[in-house]
Order: sequence, then C-alpha cells, then structure tokens
Amino acid sequence: DVSVQRNDAAPHRTRKRDRYRLQLKPHNPDHKVPGIKDLVYLEPSPGFCEKNSRLDIIGTHGRTCNDASMGVDGCDLLCCGRGFKSETMFVVERCN
Repeated sequence: DVSVQRNDAAPHRTRKRDRYRLQLKPHNPDHKVPGIKDLVYLEPSPGFCEKNSRLDIIGTHGRTCNDASMGVDGCDLLCCGRGFKSETMFVVERCN
C-alpha cells in the first residue's frame, strides 16, 4: 500500500483505478492542484485538531487562522471545520 506524507499542507488524494494505471483525484476540489514535485498522501494522518497528550499533539484550538488562505494557515484546515470567530483590531502607532 502506497502512503506518502510531507506535512499538513500535503493535499489528500483518493485512488481511482483505470484499466492500466492508478490515477489520483483530489479529495477536496477547492484546494490547489499539487505541483510535479509536491508530495501527496493517500492515507490520513493522526488527528491534529484535538489535544492528544499521548502523541504530544497540542491541538489547534485558540490558534490564529487566515480566512482568505487555502494553505496550512487557512481557517478551513486550521479550525478543523469547527468554525471561527473574526476580530477586527485598530492599532494606533506613532510615526516619525
């Protein structure tokens, strides 16, 4: 069984067999297509959303995410489908 992992950003693919070769299709079509040198994974990693002391996983609760990003810092991945709260902050700084 083929299993290749790089990190949380590796796109998930599902296997699709045709007559002569194995083809991969995106698990989530909204994510960007990986490049020729990118690694993809076929089997899921352990869950990193919830805290797991046995595996030293701290979870993602309370982390800052970027709601405009589809990358590893994006709310879609980082918030694990739990939803997120947006905050607007105004900062006043002295300038020269």
